[in-house]
Amino acid sequence: MSDRPVALVTGGGTGIGAACCRRLATDGFRVGIHYRSSEEKARKLASELGAESAFTVRADLMEAETLDALVKELKEVAGRVDVLVNNAGYNVNAPMLAMKLDEYDAVASMARGTWYLTKLVLRRFMLRKGTGRIINISSVVGHTGNPGQIPYTMVKAGLDAFTKSLAQELAGRDILVNAIAPGFIETEMTQELPEEVKAGILAKIPMGRTGEADEIADVVSFLATRGSYINGSVLHVNGGMYGG
Repeated sequence: MSDRPVALVTGGGTGIGAACCRRLATDGFRVGIHYRSSEEKARKLASELGAESAFTVRADLMEAETLDALVKELKEVAGRVDVLVNNAGYNVNAPMLAMKLDEYDAVASMARGTWYLTKLVLRRFMLRKGTGRIINISSVVGHTGNPGQIPYTMVKAGLDAFTKSLAQELAGRDILVNAIAPGFIETEMTQELPEEVKAGILAKIPMGRTGEADEIADVVSFLATRGSYINGSVLHVNGGMYGG
C-alpha cells in the first residue's frame, strides 16, 4: 500500500470530477475515482493516470449500504483518505408543476448521500488522523436560482450551508471544509444545451465565455494542498456572473 496522500473524488470519471482527478494526481495524490454508472470512463481515466496514481471505486450515493461498502474498500485499498471532493451530482430538468415526486426525491437524495459519505470518511479516516480537507462542489445556481432546476438549486444551496455548518462543528481541528461554486463550465452536460440557451448564458458572463473544467480543478488543487487559512468558505468561480 502506497504512503502517498489519498484523495477521493466522487463522480470522478467525467467532467469537473475527471479534471480534479488529473490535477490531484499531478499534485502527488493517489486518487480514488468514484463512479456510479460511468464505469468505462472511470477505468479509462485510472489507466491513463497509472496504477500508482489512481484506482476506481463504485458506489451509489443514493444507497447507504453501498457507501458503507465503499469506505471499507477504501480502508483495504488505500488505508487513508486525506482529501474528499464531493463532486457527484444529479439533476432532472423540469418546471416545478411538471416534476414528479420521485424525480424530486432522486435529486434530493444526493444531498443525503453526500452527508453520509462525509460522515463515514470523517469517522474512519480524518478524525483518527487529526487532519483532512473536504471540498464540496456546489454551483452558482444555488445562489442565483435557475428555472426548471428547483430541486438541483435547493441541493446546491444546501451544500454551501452544509459546508459552513460542518466547518464550525470541526473547529479546532486541522480539518478544513470549503465549497467551490462553479458557474457555467464546458462539460458534456453544457455541450448538450441548445445554442440559444448557451447564448443567453454567455450574455450574463462578463468574461464572455464559459469556464473550463481545469479552471475548477485549479481551485480544488489550491484548497487541497495550500489554502491553510480558508475554512467554511464558498469560492465563486464563474467569470464574474455572480460575486457572492
